[in-house]
Amino acid sequence: MTPTDAPSAAPARPAARRERDLPVPAGFDMRDHFSGIGAHLAGPANVILQLSWPGVGYGVLNSRVDDGSAMKRPFKRGRTTFTYLAVSMLGTDDERTAYRREVNRQHAQVYSREGEPVAYRAMDPDLQTWVAACLYYGTVDMIERMHGPLPETEADALYAHCARFGTTLQMPAEAWPKDRAAFARYWEDGLAAARIDPPVADHLLQLTRLQNLPAPLRALGPGVVFFTTGFLPPALREAMSLPWNDRQQRRFDRILRLLGRVERVVPRAVRNFPFNLYLFDLRMRRRLGRPLI
Repeated sequence: MTPTDAPSAAPARPAARRERDLPVPAGFDMRDHFSGIGAHLAGPANVILQLSWPGVGYGVLNSRVDDGSAMKRPFKRGRTTFTYLAVSMLGTDDERTAYRREVNRQHAQVYSREGEPVAYRAMDPDLQTWVAACLYYGTVDMIERMHGPLPETEADALYAHCARFGTTLQMPAEAWPKDRAAFARYWEDGLAAARIDPPVADHLLQLTRLQNLPAPLRALGPGVVFFTTGFLPPALREAMSLPWNDRQQRRFDRILRLLGRVERVVPRAVRNFPFNLYLFDLRMRRRLGRPLI
């Protein structure tokens, strides 16, 4: 199903369910593959990937949940996003269930209205599978650019574990392509279905240029645009009107290899920051009875 064929736009009631995850080999530790540096550099490009499906793009653009808007509440949105990534990859089943309930309350309010260009609802498992696929793709792309290809067994284990990007929300485990070869076919088809309309592109460019942040932080915008463009597939660079050349590619590759060398010699807790901090924050919020989102 393509994004424009999304199900009826009626509001969905938050579902209560328990995760059914793919089996992951014993001894695999996601903390060995979680990079705070990589997530900050590749994150904006991953947002563009996710929103390149019109059902996701218009859902974010026209969301009525102002409290979760990256334009209106950028720091809170950043905390929510990093906490979700941390709890989905590193959290317990109980923590993931608790966070899903909170996300569902917001996602249930996001659905298309009459006259919108596409039909969508944020609780749609197909759209959430695409978002999970983007997060997995971005994780592997970042790892390989910084550290080189993973051994086959490790790559397979990482793939199975990353299904949690989707199963922590509404994606059933069986919707995750069965192996990396199947994922490659799904990804190719998903990119073929991508379409970034001008209103969504304008919104994404504002975020990429940090126009949602206070003036002093906007000075970092050119650097964010550089790394975002480097991480995007060529077709999406073109869709976003972001130029790129061989000289920029060489610079991009050199910087990421350098950061990879640095990352390999620092303690794992440093590499995992700020994911470990946000997971700690989630646990403290639950203990103190504070809102998780």
